[in-house]
Amino acid sequence: MGKGFWERPWVRHLAVAVGYGVLAAALRELSVSYWMIADGLRLSAFLLFPYRYWPALLVGDLGYYAYLSYACLDTWGATWAVFNLLSPAAFVAPLIYWVRERWQPIGNAAGVGALLVCTLLLSCVLAGRSILSVNLMDLPKGYVVHNGAMAARFFIGGYLGTLTIAPLVLAIYQVVKRHGWRQLYSRVADSRLVFESTCLGLPVLAFLLWFGFSSPADSQMRQLAQVAMFLPVVWLALRHGWQGAAIGGAIASCAIKLLMPGLYDEHTIQAEILVAFAISSMLLMGARIAALDRHAEQKREDVRMAFAVAQRNVYIGEMQLRMASQTLEQVRETIQAGFTMMLGRLRHLQPALDDRGYQRHAFVAQEQLHKLADSLYPVSVRERGLPTALSEGPLVRLLADAGLQYSYDVRGPLSCLSTTLRMTVYRIVCEAVADVCCKEDMSDIRVQIRCIQGHGRHAVMVRIGLKSDPVRMSYIRWDELHAYVTRTASGLGLRAIRDRAAIFEGKAKVRTYPDGRLVSALLFDPVAGGD
Repeated sequence: MGKGFWERPWVRHLAVAVGYGVLAAALRELSVSYWMIADGLRLSAFLLFPYRYWPALLVGDLGYYAYLSYACLDTWGATWAVFNLLSPAAFVAPLIYWVRERWQPIGNAAGVGALLVCTLLLSCVLAGRSILSVNLMDLPKGYVVHNGAMAARFFIGGYLGTLTIAPLVLAIYQVVKRHGWRQLYSRVADSRLVFESTCLGLPVLAFLLWFGFSSPADSQMRQLAQVAMFLPVVWLALRHGWQGAAIGGAIASCAIKLLMPGLYDEHTIQAEILVAFAISSMLLMGARIAALDRHAEQKREDVRMAFAVAQRNVYIGEMQLRMASQTLEQVRETIQAGFTMMLGRLRHLQPALDDRGYQRHAFVAQEQLHKLADSLYPVSVRERGLPTALSEGPLVRLLADAGLQYSYDVRGPLSCLSTTLRMTVYRIVCEAVADVCCKEDMSDIRVQIRCIQGHGRHAVMVRIGLKSDPVRMSYIRWDELHAYVTRTASGLGLRAIRDRAAIFEGKAKVRTYPDGRLVSALLFDPVAGGD
């Protein structure tokens, strides 16, 4: 029943009118001519509320001024009272409507600039209304109205008061729109901006307030404290963009008001001008910084997507090679079964047949198929894992038979790495061995693999140390290596190693020594804690 009652349009409009009217009246009581924070609330409400609630906002704004006209009718006269019934909202609503339709400051990249333009125009309009209102008052005889000084005071008061409230409300609105009311507290509690504003910005302003209050009212020290209020605004804007400028500006503006020794203090108004200029500049600069941050984040996201696509392509390629290798193994087994059946039938026809030549040819064919399947996707990696393949696999046995000195050392849990990364490590080792075979300039190969974990992600460091011993090199049978190694590598050598490392967000480098070289590559696992 309560929910249905709230869904009635007139109930919502009444709640908006009463809520806005009470809040506007409270802020109007806190406002003075040189600090009109009620103007900031007015601009925020008309920018954020849908057009259908504007009549309720106009009624809520009219309530306070109707009461003021009635209460001050005998003091300031009927002409002023009638004019005062035209509340400020009636003057600024067309202007805000024009800004919303032309620039759409809410949810737009150029919203901060549009907000400042709207604030500037609104301050001019309301300053003109205030001057006209004063001139319509029944003032005592002999009282001279200084319209120029009064216009400057009303303008800077409206401008600074609007900058105190409107940017802060807009920043909160964006957080609520992006994450919802339920997550507002958690977002604020975990926000770096709120933390730095509370733990660093507020202490600085508290020190400036203490410094200003401890100085005489008209001293230069208090003026210096007021002027220095713009420093937290600049610092927060450079750290957190226009949202930081909004929070810092609101706090600095309130601090300047607290330090004002008396009404219409010229030094305070000068400090307000400086802080208003600082807030405006930092809002624009902060919006530009935020735009650059979004652009940089978009670039980083594009790079991450490119890495993800490349890594998926590597995975798909490895799976295709694995399927091809398994298919060749199945073909080899089929050939063996067919050959066995054929020889069995030949023995029945010709019992004295010498089939050793046939068996030898069949064995060679099967061995060639096995080597081809193993070069596409090593059987030892598929069945027994990477450490076994690099310590006891066919490549290791082939290197030992050819006369190369090979050693292997692994530290860390390689099982934590994804299948794609483990296979890429094997490919890098094969590329380095193939490069040695092509150049025929090394005799010792030492492979070191280190599995690293940090910041919730796994990485692997591959170091392949190559040394040349002229005595052992003269006994190496290179011809036996070329046939097998060329099938396990791309033939691009070190360039292929660099490319494979780059796909996994790492890099590879080569260091040359008098008796050899060291190839090292760092790769990051695309899946933290993968299979």
